[in-house]
Amino acid sequence: MSGTVVAVSCNGTYSFTKPNRESITLIAGLGVEGDVHAGATVKHRFRMRKDPSQPNLRQVHLMHAELFDEVREAGFEVAAGQLGENVTTQGIDLLGLPTGTLLRLGDEAVVEVTGLRNPCAQIDGFQQGLMKQVVGRDAEGGVRFKSGIMSVVLSGGVVRAGDPIHVQLPDGPHRPLEIV
Repeated sequence: MSGTVVAVSCNGTYSFTKPNRESITLIAGLGVEGDVHAGATVKHRFRMRKDPSQPNLRQVHLMHAELFDEVREAGFEVAAGQLGENVTTQGIDLLGLPTGTLLRLGDEAVVEVTGLRNPCAQIDGFQQGLMKQVVGRDAEGGVRFKSGIMSVVLSGGVVRAGDPIHVQLPDGPHRPLEIV
């Protein structure tokens, strides 16, 4: 299974959106160089208030560009980086990957998938009503979060739009993604 990096984004300040960049540099154990969420311990403001010493399982946020097509059909315009992701992908069912999946981004960088991003109220602040588009229901009626996945950096490297993404599924029984 493989796909492509459509865009890369980062922001050094707390802001909902992240500007697109020519490239981003992933640093092992920390995240995206220069991004406000980089660090070995949690950097999300809500999570820091609860326990600032917990490990940062949200170093790199990936989102599938196919979501933008889906929300466009409902009347919303969203572009890469506008929902706060660092890496926008195409061609991979990110939400269907199991926990522990390895993603090779470009020539060197490798991230390990840790879980789902939980959508927050800031999504409706960005575009009123958009939250309902990124939270859906699965075939059994359970809540399905569609706002991307989170990962940690195992091997650093530079990532650019157009880079290939290679998927390596974990051995053994697969654990579905949960919110991290």
